[in-house]
Amino acid sequence: MEAAGTLILAGLTLALLWLFSLKTRAGGRVPPGPPALPVIGNLLQLDKRAPFQTMLKLSEKYGPVLTLYLGRQRAVVLVGYDALKEALVDQAEDFNGRGPLPFLLKATKGYGLVISNGERWQQLRRFTLTTLRDFGMGRKGMEEWIQEESKHLVNRLTSTKAASFEPTAVLNCCVSNVICCLVFGQRFSYDDDHFLHFLQTISEALRFGSSPWGQLYNIFPRLMERLPGRHHDIFARIEQLREFIMKKIQEHQHTLEPNSPRDYIDCFLLRQRQETHIATTEFHFDNLVSTVFNLFLAGTETTSSTIRFALSVLIKYPEAQERMQQEIDTVVGQERCPCMEDRKSLPFTDAVLHEIQRLMDIVPMSLPHYTLQDISFRGYTIPKDTLIIPLLHSVLREEKYWTTPWSFNPQHFLDENSNFKKNPAFLPFSTGKRSCVGESLARMEIFLFLASLLQHFTFSCPGGPESIDLSPEHSSFGNIPRRYKIVSTPRW
Repeated sequence: MEAAGTLILAGLTLALLWLFSLKTRAGGRVPPGPPALPVIGNLLQLDKRAPFQTMLKLSEKYGPVLTLYLGRQRAVVLVGYDALKEALVDQAEDFNGRGPLPFLLKATKGYGLVISNGERWQQLRRFTLTTLRDFGMGRKGMEEWIQEESKHLVNRLTSTKAASFEPTAVLNCCVSNVICCLVFGQRFSYDDDHFLHFLQTISEALRFGSSPWGQLYNIFPRLMERLPGRHHDIFARIEQLREFIMKKIQEHQHTLEPNSPRDYIDCFLLRQRQETHIATTEFHFDNLVSTVFNLFLAGTETTSSTIRFALSVLIKYPEAQERMQQEIDTVVGQERCPCMEDRKSLPFTDAVLHEIQRLMDIVPMSLPHYTLQDISFRGYTIPKDTLIIPLLHSVLREEKYWTTPWSFNPQHFLDENSNFKKNPAFLPFSTGKRSCVGESLARMEIFLFLASLLQHFTFSCPGGPESIDLSPEHSSFGNIPRRYKIVSTPRW
């Protein structure tokens, strides 16, 4: 009995010493937070299905800058618009690091835009932004690609003959085809089995990343690698996707025309040729494969899920759908495709689409940032190698900026004269130097696809508006909307 008591006392002493070391090992004053257990940290305190909700609740006690431990990994959570802006914009250089997320590290082999830091990140981000902008204004710009794809989407929905169908697959196809045009210079048929398998892999990878198992992989990667589970199948399928991308790159290498780049891959290969003599260049094969993978992963499922969620919102609130249709009929009519120039003349439509993105809260914890050195922030010292979690959920639900933060309300984006008004707390794509590189493309797609759909169809569902539940089916890294069978009834 005495020996057992001694062991217990020794264990408690070690635990207390470990906790004390967490608070003092970096020197200075770290942000406050709840007590953490050895090895597992604060994991037991977090709602595994919606950890961001626990973080928001903890901020009521510990303030807008708080410390948590995800296993042994220290994380500082930023809550509210003011804290996020001060960190990601006002102290952008300090907070522009990206954490070594194990899931993404393995999926990308450590290369590409999203997971990189320093010179690699700067070179790839600058190049990607420039290329996106050039193709947006070029010979066959992104707007024209989206308008073209919207016609294919309208034709596919017309073929349903007002019978109910589940729209996830067709929306994934149309959104991904825009990325395919940008990256590969071609689109794929909605019935192409290889293309559908490709999209299914992206969808499953993101769903796994948003599951409790995906979060456990990021916290305990070495342990998870030794355990059986779905993550092994996910990584095998990701490898198939990478092989598909590599094959497309090789095809581009054989058909490259230096004076007439067709797409992102061509532009990258030309830059690679220009910099072959530069030892520090980041324009090489591994970065190209992983950056193309990044563009698909970030640009397919998130945008298509937003459009799918938008249809659910418009079915649940048919009066908003009808008012948008009236506005589109007046400004655009029936004979031509909506264009980006129309947006300024469609204030209610624009307000609804912004409100849908706010309400969806697609990535509630953003992609975590990372401290590459010790940082001073609001009187605290945030040690090197700390995860930074910008809680976008808290900004999109902050009562200071939204009259009714928990409900659908397009008036959040309309002034007293029914003109569109911006709101600084509208940050679904994050903010600062690590904000989403494809934000302009995603916003263009959401507007053009939905305006075109409402121009041609009225949307409903077999169970009626009251059957629609707007709460997410899965919540963690991302909010995944529920799936419903819908009916698209032609308007003309």
